Amino acid sequence: MDALTTVQLPGVPKFSSGKVREIFDLGDELLIVATDRISAFDCVLPTGIPDKGKVLTALSVFWFRFLEDLTEHHLITADVEEFPPSLRQFRDLLDGRSMLVRKAERIDVECVVRGYLAGSGWREYKSSGSVCGIRLPEGLREADRLPEPIFTPATKASSGHDENITFGRVADMVGEELAEKLRDRSIALYEKARRYAEERGIIVADTKFEFGLRDGKLILIDEVLTPDSSRFWPKERYSPGRSQESFDKQYVRDYLESLDWDKNPPAPPLPEDVVRRTREKYVEAYRRLVGPWRGG
Repeated sequence: MDALTTVQLPGVPKFSSGKVREIFDLGDELLIVATDRISAFDCVLPTGIPDKGKVLTALSVFWFRFLEDLTEHHLITADVEEFPPSLRQFRDLLDGRSMLVRKAERIDVECVVRGYLAGSGWREYKSSGSVCGIRLPEGLREADRLPEPIFTPATKASSGHDENITFGRVADMVGEELAEKLRDRSIALYEKARRYAEERGIIVADTKFEFGLRDGKLILIDEVLTPDSSRFWPKERYSPGRSQESFDKQYVRDYLESLDWDKNPPAPPLPEDVVRRTREKYVEAYRRLVGPWRGG
């Protein structure tokens, strides 16, 4: 089983290229194609994960529809038969890993919501007792559930590491009214998704949302509640006070941490067993949240 790590659509202009996605310009619409690339520590690895892009796309499509009672979004369709005729020749490449979406003016804030104390939030809490300026109770352990979800935004860096920022900084960037909308909508989306996922054996420890403006309306864009943008923990193995098993790319991060690598490009390749196990984790997340995986 091969991983798709590059995408070219001759004759279709490229809009942008990200760590995982290739985005093509269709005028008032965009075509987002999720490759099987995987990144860690802000480096794209030379080894792809087969089917990863299809899992990300299928999960995002599911969540866009599940959450549309709370927010408008940019998804038009993920059915290649409904794509513009100019794209039909690329049907086999695009099927299952692409979305046709409306263009929006992206807001350059990572809207992170945390329900549990992990990752950079845990590191910040250990040093200051707070996360993004939000004071938390004393004595919390790694992976403890927080009294209530918190909004911990970050700057969206085009290169380098994203930086956690305070709500006040967001308000300075986009205005108080829009900042409050971003916070309140992000928390509402997280709460609904967390309840759904927990009933299916997955704890959503934290996740990040991205938003844009279209015709003056705030809409949800990019990907939603995938293993790339979230920490998914198996509920049956949850045990606070330590790092948790996960359905996300933490498995890859843990492997890379075991190497003598300075986290600067070029990143090392992944061995076959890490690739296989990572694919299994992504597919298992889909299976629990949506149902049987038929994507590959």
